[in-house]
Amino acid sequence: MALSLYIDRPSPLHRRHPLAKLAAMTMLFVATFLLDDPRFIAPLTVLVLAATAAAGAFENLWRLRWIVVPVFVFTLGIWTLFYPAPASGVGARGEAWRFGLGMALKLETFLAAGLLFLATTTVEEFALALRAVGVPYRAGFVVTLAFRLVPVFLESALTVVDAQRCRGLDFTRGRLHQRIVRYVPVIVPVFIGGLRRADQMAFALEVRGFSAGRRRTGLPRPAPNAGDWLVAGVAAVVAVGYVALWTTGAGRIAPR
Repeated sequence: MALSLYIDRPSPLHRRHPLAKLAAMTMLFVATFLLDDPRFIAPLTVLVLAATAAAGAFENLWRLRWIVVPVFVFTLGIWTLFYPAPASGVGARGEAWRFGLGMALKLETFLAAGLLFLATTTVEEFALALRAVGVPYRAGFVVTLAFRLVPVFLESALTVVDAQRCRGLDFTRGRLHQRIVRYVPVIVPVFIGGLRRADQMAFALEVRGFSAGRRRTGLPRPAPNAGDWLVAGVAAVVAVGYVALWTTGAGRIAPR
């Protein structure tokens, strides 16, 4: 079972420079965040899904379907029910449903774009992009370290679960609270193992001169090419267009 979100495929998006992909994702986030009307957000969602299909990264969406589907359903339901509009009238209910659908599509677009970025960009490339935009090395290291450690902790948890199953512990029988109690023998060793790994990592970083205070060097990497600038340029045009719509008030649903 693959725990990393990166998918090694020879797609055009995989070959793009990480700085261009980071810039495109950021501008896509800005464009999606500005408007509320689902008629304006849906094209961005379709664009992200088309890029996901081109990169062969639908596998990540399927693996995280237990997050993707509930986020859409609960966001649509909550905003439709609690939208601050008049409680009566067909128009009010339609406006509440439209606002809820826009919020649901907005969150799904954020989630799909982030998964697409992680599916086409390695952790090392992500760190390179953060350094290219001026993020301090230590801050970038902390951000990328989270993406490195999450698969490690998940793998450790799955190993402990398999070990407990071999010892006869069944995680599938009983009521919900009984199943949750059975996971206590999993949480404790994973937590202790995490502390041990943190201590070992601190020693390893110290040995490698993480706090030396000197300028760090790295292997030379290719500069962004025409294809990279094209991806960033298209994302910039989309972002500028949505900013223009936002300034004119189009695509915005103001709560009453």
